Amino acid sequence: MINLPEAFDTFSEARKAGFIEIMKLKEEGRKVVGTYCTFTPWEIIMAAGAIPISLCGTSNEPIAAAEEVLPRNLCPLIKSSYGHAITDTCPYFYFSDMLVGETTCDGKKKMYEYLGEIKPMHIMQLPQSGSNGKSLALWRDEIISLKERVEKEFNVEITYEKLKKAIKDRNEQRKALKEFYELALFCPPPISGYEMFQVLNGANFKTSKEEQVDSVAALTKQIKELYDKGARRNLQDSPRILITGCPIGGVSEKIVKAVEDNGGVIVCFENCSGVKAIDTLVDEDKDPFEALAEKYISIACSCMSPNNNRIELLSELIDKYRVQGVIDVILQACHTYNIETYSVKRLVNEKKNLPYISIETDYSQNDTGQLKTRLAAFVEMLDA
Repeated sequence: MINLPEAFDTFSEARKAGFIEIMKLKEEGRKVVGTYCTFTPWEIIMAAGAIPISLCGTSNEPIAAAEEVLPRNLCPLIKSSYGHAITDTCPYFYFSDMLVGETTCDGKKKMYEYLGEIKPMHIMQLPQSGSNGKSLALWRDEIISLKERVEKEFNVEITYEKLKKAIKDRNEQRKALKEFYELALFCPPPISGYEMFQVLNGANFKTSKEEQVDSVAALTKQIKELYDKGARRNLQDSPRILITGCPIGGVSEKIVKAVEDNGGVIVCFENCSGVKAIDTLVDEDKDPFEALAEKYISIACSCMSPNNNRIELLSELIDKYRVQGVIDVILQACHTYNIETYSVKRLVNEKKNLPYISIETDYSQNDTGQLKTRLAAFVEMLDA
């Protein structure tokens, strides 16, 4: 077992360190836009000279406060997001000048109405029939509407040149993160899935995007050099597992750690914080609004119907990463992802002939023991 590169610590602590950095940037007059979903085109915000930042929504602590307004049988991500807002326990929310959300699910869009009473809120109406011509045109118009709202809110002009540069810069971030997570293509992988998740999640909280690219690239290079020298963190025959489903920021400790503490290794995250949002670049040669619309409308979220993109992406990832088992993580009351477990199971069991398990959970610790037992048995089955 090799020692962790020190850089892992900077990514795991990036969210906390970013609080201070955001405060300094606000004092310098910079604008901050808080976002809740990977459908938000950060390029628009960057082109306005503002800072896009993902808002808190992965902690169980503020959920009790949120349940005084929101129903208990609601997705924990939604309740946590609202709870942080009303309890003022998310510095990123506090420093945000405006918020952007999308109508990915009924719970979110109704929660956004309440957030709009606290902060300026812009809601993008997401077409949910995939990337057909009509949906693409509607989404392009929504992106233009976001541009106009940001320009008005911050009294700036987003020119084509600024937008083109933002697209290029954001693509560079995606390339750096993609090169990093593709380290898991090695057999055995040079890092654990938990370490991979720390970097993928933490990178979003680095306010300097140049620093983000440089730090991820440097870490990737360091890991490759150690690997070439024979350093190994995983056994050659550790079962290679893919995680799909809902965002796992609030349950990574329960799921990922349980898998890897029992001898498995997560080689791919298909979720929003992983491959799904990063793998595809924005076409830098097209009209920027058309290119942004094409990129973001193609994200394989379960809110889309039909959602063939997700099945196709999963099929490619299973083959590419030589996956031996799939874990489908569903947050409580997330109906679209829960219903899609049937489609994912058919793909994994029938077409790929691989083991599959579906886990439904929330942000509490109540089911931790049960999950450890189930996931240990799943890994043991893969080992056998």
